[in-house]
Amino acid sequence: MNLFKIAPLAIAMIMTGCAVGPDYQAPTTSLDSEYLYQDTAGTVAGERSAANTDAWWTQFNDPILNQLVIDAQNQAIPLKIAAQRIRMAQSYQSAIESFKVPTVNLGAGFGNYQISDNDPLLGGAITATNPISGEELGLVDDNNSAFFAGATIAWEADLFGRIDRLANAAAIRKEQMVIMREGLTTLITSDVIHNYLQMRGAQERKQIALHTVEDQEKTLKLVQLMVKSGYGSKLDEARAKAMLAVTKSVVPQLNIAENAHKQRLAILLGETPKQGEQRFSQPMPLPNFEGVIPTGLPSDLLNRRPDIRIAEREMAALNEERAAAIAAQYPKVFLTGAPGVLAKDFDDLFSSDSIAWAGSIGVSWNVFDGGRGDAIVEMQEARFDSSVLSYQHAVIAAFGEVETLLQGYGYSQQYVQLVSEAEAETTNAVNKAKSLYKAGLSGYLSILDAQRQENMIKDRVVAAKLQTAHMTIGLHKALGGNWQVESIPAH
Repeated sequence: MNLFKIAPLAIAMIMTGCAVGPDYQAPTTSLDSEYLYQDTAGTVAGERSAANTDAWWTQFNDPILNQLVIDAQNQAIPLKIAAQRIRMAQSYQSAIESFKVPTVNLGAGFGNYQISDNDPLLGGAITATNPISGEELGLVDDNNSAFFAGATIAWEADLFGRIDRLANAAAIRKEQMVIMREGLTTLITSDVIHNYLQMRGAQERKQIALHTVEDQEKTLKLVQLMVKSGYGSKLDEARAKAMLAVTKSVVPQLNIAENAHKQRLAILLGETPKQGEQRFSQPMPLPNFEGVIPTGLPSDLLNRRPDIRIAEREMAALNEERAAAIAAQYPKVFLTGAPGVLAKDFDDLFSSDSIAWAGSIGVSWNVFDGGRGDAIVEMQEARFDSSVLSYQHAVIAAFGEVETLLQGYGYSQQYVQLVSEAEAETTNAVNKAKSLYKAGLSGYLSILDAQRQENMIKDRVVAAKLQTAHMTIGLHKALGGNWQVESIPAH
């Protein structure tokens, strides 16, 4: 059959082919119009746009923290690994899509062959005996050589969309890798912010403890002076020493916490412990978050949360793989061709008389495989149904997390306000107790109790601020969004 007759037939088959398998339908989710705790103090309802969520941590007004985030996103080794995974997914997509187009191999060379005179099949075709004269006649040249150049072309006509579906799945997998990197950026950035604030909190608590130690040492000297004067007792002195020792014992624990968070920051930044120590050589107080958190609409979560987006893309990818498994049960059509030139002499190689070609069209259809194809389709359907349930679970978990953190954020702010009020009162109580003790109107026990309360409340104030900061980070993370930054001014 002439190649020019095969081509129209192949084109007709391709034009009449159709993709099989279910088309993907994005999930529809019934959502509330507002969050249950959206009126929490410190938050504002409404649209959560990129303008009010990008670089939200700058509202801590800490240039060191801002620079840390930039450095972490540029230096973190897990983010570099994620970037390589995107490259791998992109290469895999290109490899799958390459099956859509014909494969072309080019070749050229020189060939020579010698036919044996004693060949049982071809030997008689080389020479023959003249029946009249008995003379041997040469019929075929037993030694030949030729130059050749040409191409081999192969193509699977994707009539039922198997290759196209696999290419779609590969493209979706690449999208997932991009979303995963965004989610990892959020995770690492939030971890950097958390550890930085915890480190500053440990430093501030240590400063409070050291100040308390200094104050209690002065109080101990006062008690010892009163004992010498006959107005105090050895019991008061023992109590003062015990209280001082207890306060001093807190400092090593706070040193441990401070150094632990420094080391964690160094790991997140991909730096050595020495580099991390140089960054935070000077202790600083815990920065306060100055701003409100836009909660946005509940529907925003579906597009902003990386975990929900990955779950949705997983459904889309598995749907394409399910469709590809169905299409694999249909016939496969192959087109092949081998155009080229062949000549004995190189000078004749590219003349019109040297053109040679071969072409074919074939069909392959696995009509019996013991149920393997049906089992693969059933497996893909089960995977897809499982991904639907995973998506539903991700949505429910996301909304539950937001509601929990909204409520917790509001209560943490109330806690900060209450302990701050208590701090002011305990300071007044300590000053009054000292005045009364100096005047001999009260025992040392009143000073001891007042100082204990003051020390505890000051520590609780910092702990309350840390709790609020933790809730702030968690709530921003739960509400979703892309935290990738190009540049944040350090000052």
